[in-house]
Amino acid sequence: MFRTCLVCHAKFEENDTLEHFQRSQRVAYDPVKGRLWAVCRSCKRWTLAPIEDRWEALDELEKIVTDKARLLSQTDNISLLKTGKLEIVRIGQAQLSEQAWWRYGRQLRERRKKHKRLSALAAGGVGAAIIFGPGIGIGWFGAWILWENAPRGVTNAARWLRFGNAAWRGQQRCENCGHLFTSIPYSERGRLVLLPGEDDSGPMGVRHPCPRCGQHKGDAGLVLTGREAEHTVRRALAYHHFAGASETRIKSATRLIEEAGSPDRLGRIVLQQGKRMVDLRRTGAIALEIAANESQEQRLLELELADLEVHWREEEALAEIIDGELTPLPMLESLRRKVLGGVGD
Repeated sequence: MFRTCLVCHAKFEENDTLEHFQRSQRVAYDPVKGRLWAVCRSCKRWTLAPIEDRWEALDELEKIVTDKARLLSQTDNISLLKTGKLEIVRIGQAQLSEQAWWRYGRQLRERRKKHKRLSALAAGGVGAAIIFGPGIGIGWFGAWILWENAPRGVTNAARWLRFGNAAWRGQQRCENCGHLFTSIPYSERGRLVLLPGEDDSGPMGVRHPCPRCGQHKGDAGLVLTGREAEHTVRRALAYHHFAGASETRIKSATRLIEEAGSPDRLGRIVLQQGKRMVDLRRTGAIALEIAANESQEQRLLELELADLEVHWREEEALAEIIDGELTPLPMLESLRRKVLGGVGD
């Protein structure tokens, strides 16, 4: 039973999800041909499991993919899924509906929990200061000021440490009056005009009125497009929703994404011809943040899937030789039938 990569000899980090194949936190399998690999995190090469280690593991993986795993992304040849810390590469498309929003929705829930803990700690510190205030020279008026402002000050400081003070930095001139833009402070995020992409798959656009001439139509004011605009929108929305969102709000936001058909199409529904960020409804703004981040992550996943396909083709060619030479064909056919539940009889 191997525990290290056969190529770079790095030790596989074991998973606690699979009972019958615990090495590696990324595994790949082919339910049709009966292949099973441990994928090395260090060199990204695939180590083919011995035939005797595959039987129960392949059956277990197919059940997890069907019942538990969430589909991250897929091509015609490969599906990438995740359950807990285990990442699964399934050869062939998984017959599941893709729910790209779930990852960032979970982050919003965690952000809400952290914000509540931070506020509670700040309130506890203020409470202690009030109790012991007279002994350290804090009067009742000072205690009241602390109670009203200290918790908010702590959370604002944490937000500044996380995001800084500007959603965008650069150099761009207003075409109308020549004013030079160098940044968009978060304090002006409400004045940002968010525009839907030119098509269903295009990134959102951003406009900011010029502080000198007050214009933001045509080429006047600050105009951001492409990935620069998307990056600015993501930062501004994340800053705006620093306190996270409730489970109910996230579910409502994800329903909007589902009704739109995809994260990329949501902008055309929520933004219509363009809206200021301050005019967005809470649920629509949460949905936009989820959609913008998921669109970015999907592009990264597509690059990863392309790389996985290259490795799969190389390893499949090698596996075909190994299995063909070392394993009797009737045994492989029996394995294939076992995993597929009798399909092909």
